Amino acid sequence: MNKKFYITTPIYYANSVPHIGHAYTSVVADTLARYHRLKGEDVFFLSGTDEHGAKVNKSAEEKGENVKDFVDKNAERFEELNKVLHISNDDFIRTTDQEKHWPGVYEIWNKIKEAGDIYVDTYRGFYCLGCEAFITEKDLKEGKCVYHDVEPEVIEEENYFFRLSKYGNVLKKAIEEEDFKIIPQSRKNETLSFIENGLEDISFSRPTKDIKWGIPVPGDPDHTIYVWSDALTNYISALGYGRDAKLFEKFWPADIHVIAKDILRFHTVIWPAMLLSAGLPLPKSFLVHGFINVGGQKMSKTIGNVVDPFEVAEKYGADALRYYFLRELSPFEDGDYTEEKFKSAYNANLANGLGNCVSRIFKMALTYFEGNIKRPSDVLLSSVPFREKERESFSVPYIFEHVFWPEYEKNMAEIKINAATDVLWRIISALDSYIQDYQPFKLVKTDKEKTAVILWCLLAGLADLSKMLHPFMPETSEKIMEALGTKKEESEWGDFSLKPIDNLFKRME
Repeated sequence: MNKKFYITTPIYYANSVPHIGHAYTSVVADTLARYHRLKGEDVFFLSGTDEHGAKVNKSAEEKGENVKDFVDKNAERFEELNKVLHISNDDFIRTTDQEKHWPGVYEIWNKIKEAGDIYVDTYRGFYCLGCEAFITEKDLKEGKCVYHDVEPEVIEEENYFFRLSKYGNVLKKAIEEEDFKIIPQSRKNETLSFIENGLEDISFSRPTKDIKWGIPVPGDPDHTIYVWSDALTNYISALGYGRDAKLFEKFWPADIHVIAKDILRFHTVIWPAMLLSAGLPLPKSFLVHGFINVGGQKMSKTIGNVVDPFEVAEKYGADALRYYFLRELSPFEDGDYTEEKFKSAYNANLANGLGNCVSRIFKMALTYFEGNIKRPSDVLLSSVPFREKERESFSVPYIFEHVFWPEYEKNMAEIKINAATDVLWRIISALDSYIQDYQPFKLVKTDKEKTAVILWCLLAGLADLSKMLHPFMPETSEKIMEALGTKKEESEWGDFSLKPIDNLFKRME
């Protein structure tokens, strides 16, 4: 039985259409999902939209639209973006789905209530519409929310509360002992600091008169289940929790929740506490990435620097955008995007790098041997070793098996995604150097047999490269493998019978 792997994106808030930050999160999660499929694991990959709450309702009203039509339209755009960027999610959960999502919300609410962790009280405090959360003075900078730069409302109302304070010590111990991991370390430290400052019970409902657009509290239609209690449950409701638990029993707990840093506390504090209260297993890890700034500034409609991922993908190709996300940005820190930086990376590393390397090798193989090159004997392979410092006595297949693949897999296991892509571009550089070392374009005139051996090694290198490239740039990977006549499921390479391949990346002026 194959090992299971369950990965999620956050469910994206449906108060607007997707921007480049949403695209980044989905591409990172997709890369990890595809990598684990490449390893032969049984993967379930979830994405979706968070469609309830005051902010969604207000956004719909501002546009003069019916709220259901509004969220339907925005959810559709998120699903379209997944298709454009080759996101391989197995399901797309919507919190307005009364058949798939609501039963799980009711089930976990009742479990938490049975544990004595839900009670009614009056609350007075700061409420940030952008966060859809009550916040404290610690979350303010000059009187404004640190994430949304707006002054919170002061609200006093009767709500249902969750006894978050009860779980402070348990959560602290679980994080310190890595019952669940928070990656990177800086986000783990941030979570621990938040817990050590003391957890307070949190609102788990809002009056229905104030928030009509949501899930009613079981047995109390005067209250609407608060957005985070509703939204976070998507990770198990999509697996059938509360209705048909077969997928839940198979895939829970989640192996990785991929989130952005602005929803850290909700995911690494509130969500585990909910699960503990309901008697459910904790997720195994959280990957918390930074923001994508544009030209050094936070994306803002006011500034007018919000980047549309649809436009970038249409202009340059989805795999080019995926490349920029995965190699030019770190998953652990804030990144920066400008079209100038994007085009520079595209030309240097895709057009001149990957594209040129593939084109050179295919052109020689098709010109000299009509694309038909048989696998040489091990003796012949060892006669044209890979010349890289102390490894010069080893054959190309040996170097891939014992050097490149282990480095690649080590980086992916540690979720050092951009470091893993660096291995791929080292391979491209190594293949270019191999061509220069043996110069098959000259050797073919005097020793065609040896030229065939060299070209087989280059094609085998491309086959490994394209397989390793698949999680990052699936469309490009599939084009190379199809032209090589290989498949990513193969573990070693035999004879090659090539098809012509188009220029993968045309240089942009």
